[in-house]
Amino acid sequence: MNTFLFNTIFLLSFLSYGQKTDIYVKGGYAVTGYDVVSYFSHEVKKGDKNFQVPYEGAIFLFSSAANAKLFKVNPKKYAPQYGGHCSYAMAVKGEKVSSDPNIYEIRDGKLHLFHRAEGLTNWKKEGPEKLRGKADENWAKFVKVAHN
Repeated sequence: MNTFLFNTIFLLSFLSYGQKTDIYVKGGYAVTGYDVVSYFSHEVKKGDKNFQVPYEGAIFLFSSAANAKLFKVNPKKYAPQYGGHCSYAMAVKGEKVSSDPNIYEIRDGKLHLFHRAEGLTNWKKEGPEKLRGKADENWAKFVKVAHN
């Protein structure tokens, strides 16, 4: 195989592997490497590189093999809403805004992350039920575009 053909195939395979994800990734990992399952026991923990699970184009880390297994069995239960972007910003701005993994809320069995404490405060004050509907609507536009 000639060098040009080999390089072309390599580049195309690399580009398809590194496809853009809708999940917020920082430092190479979803949720900045925090264990999303741990949020549900209210003992938020950093994940360990020994327990990695790929999901929707991102790598999630877990603090234990047990948590990684729980995620694999039901990722939609544990994955953060709006790809881990700030729930409040998604609702009021319709934008993907980074989140701080230490500012969160579990509401109706779903993990919501926020950019700053004010976002969580405003989320609660302005009414999560109303804001969630708007955030869902805004998020659907991102997901639709990404999958077309």
